[in-house]
Amino acid sequence: MAKFDTIIIKVKRQQRRETKPYGEEFHLPYRPYMNIISCLQEIQKNPKTFDGRRTSPIAWEQSCLEEICGSCTMVINGRVRQACSTLVDKIGPVITLEPMTKFPVLRDLVVNRKVIFERFKQVKAWVETNQTSGPGTQIAPELAEKRYHLSKCMTCGCCMEACPQINERSDFIGPAAINQVRLFNTHPIGAKLKENRLLALMQGGGIEDCGNAQNCVKVCPKGIPLVTSIIETNREISLGLIGLLKK
Repeated sequence: MAKFDTIIIKVKRQQRRETKPYGEEFHLPYRPYMNIISCLQEIQKNPKTFDGRRTSPIAWEQSCLEEICGSCTMVINGRVRQACSTLVDKIGPVITLEPMTKFPVLRDLVVNRKVIFERFKQVKAWVETNQTSGPGTQIAPELAEKRYHLSKCMTCGCCMEACPQINERSDFIGPAAINQVRLFNTHPIGAKLKENRLLALMQGGGIEDCGNAQNCVKVCPKGIPLVTSIIETNREISLGLIGLLKK
């Protein structure tokens, strides 16, 4: 059990996208088993800084509270992670909360993750089918097991936040989208769009822009083998190019 009485929360705040960020500090009484969400909820009840100054409630996102939706992702003590599954007992009494830096800040800890979904659209991360009823396509248990681990992405943005190749000077599509290519290219029906997806990754900002930092796999909360997905997808592209040269 933790041996402290007070939790110190330092929050990087921003009223709107075009305004400058500023910091505020809050002190809370410690309770066992608190997570970051419960700390933010305590502040929301009575939004006063540690010196007694009234302030506006902190804005953040949350939904499932079970590390499934990815909406409460933020930078906590310098590491991107989910606020719902980060326990005060594990990280100590001094906690710094910041919004992710690779996405536009809407307010305080809330960011716009639209770019993730736009990049999923770039690689056609879906299965096209006319089937509306009846049993679905059968998938071998071994393939189903492989695809299950790839399918756990919750679009939290952790991999993109940790990737040094995603910055203002780069159009790198990011590891999440590349993993989606591998996921849907291994689906019996989804594979119909395989060439389209691989071609999308051959464009500017595609898979060649990966710098192999491997930060993505270290921060992924769902343990998705992102580096393996990048390697395997790059291999598929290379084999496709070799096949074209032989024709």
